[in-house]
Amino acid sequence: MNKNNIKIPFVNLILQHQSLQIQLEQAIQSVLSKGDFILGQALSDFETAFAVASGTEYGIGVASGTDAIALGLQACNIGSGDEVLLPVNTFVATLIGVLRVGAKPIFVDCDRQTALIDLEAAAKLVTPKTKAIIPVHLYGQMVSPKQLLDFAQTYNLLIFEDAAQAHLAEREGYFAGSVGIAAAFSFYPSKNLGAFGDGGMLLTRDPDIAQKMVRLRNYGAAQKYFHVEAGTNSRLDTLQAAVLLEKLPYLPKWNCDRNHIAKQYDRELLPLASAGILPLENHSDTGHVYHLYVIKIDDSCPFTRQQIQEKLTELGIQTGIHYPIPCHLQPAFTNLGYQPGDFLQAEALAKQILSLPMYPGLSSSEITEVVSAIASILSSSQQLLCL
Repeated sequence: MNKNNIKIPFVNLILQHQSLQIQLEQAIQSVLSKGDFILGQALSDFETAFAVASGTEYGIGVASGTDAIALGLQACNIGSGDEVLLPVNTFVATLIGVLRVGAKPIFVDCDRQTALIDLEAAAKLVTPKTKAIIPVHLYGQMVSPKQLLDFAQTYNLLIFEDAAQAHLAEREGYFAGSVGIAAAFSFYPSKNLGAFGDGGMLLTRDPDIAQKMVRLRNYGAAQKYFHVEAGTNSRLDTLQAAVLLEKLPYLPKWNCDRNHIAKQYDRELLPLASAGILPLENHSDTGHVYHLYVIKIDDSCPFTRQQIQEKLTELGIQTGIHYPIPCHLQPAFTNLGYQPGDFLQAEALAKQILSLPMYPGLSSSEITEVVSAIASILSSSQQLLCL
């Protein structure tokens, strides 16, 4: 799609940054003036602020969300010989984090209505080697904390949350990142709370895990030139932390805007349900922060997902697919031994899901235009039948 043809983008970061331009420039200038680019004051301030906002104790900034998973699992003593349960319909970073620590990933199918991990299916996969479960709070909706805690207690497992898409999401009195022993977040620019580049954070309430994570991100050093374990170089830059710290107070309002946008989508898409257009279910009400707004285009729809996406593109409306290929079918991981048909719900969803434009500042009229465009595509099918 030519940029000049885009009427409604999938995400609009420029809109967000224009409203904060002066504050962001001042935050960056403050770091430039101090010159504390690595492990500086803005980083420690942001780590504390984000941990408090998320209802937990410690935050440790790292270079990416992927590192937050991998180093976080290492800090939790997950490693070789351990089995880790994780949903098969997640971004590949979740899987890569497990593989990096030498653990064995055990994929779990998802719930067809929410796309979240199916804990009943997970229960059938627990073995004596299972040490942890990674619930992915997909698209901005948390996996039920109460069910997770019951599950973990029943099978004596660690809960390590992948909250990369769920900044300040809430459910059942818990914030994302406050349920398990630790949680990983990503600050990729398009996230609900995004940096000006890559960035991530581990949250935990455990001081020992926090201290180990502090060492692991900085070459395993307990103090300069004294390395007590094999760590790496994975530190959230002070400049990025300064940007995130400036944005953080606005995040609750941005999340609220996303939730309101989703509710309008829900209302206006309702008449299209009979034509096979079905939003994923929200079981969290206002606690769902809608990093993405995802619909299913099921088999009763007269058009395929590809046809609808292509027609929306022609109309200047950008969409996305998150994610088109489940992890077990990715070419890089055939060695794990899974086959097509192993996870029927995830495989079916991967063929049906479509992410619609979603970002703070998306106007009511633009939402209506997106839905009207889908309706017009569907109505063209009826017109063809009448010819």
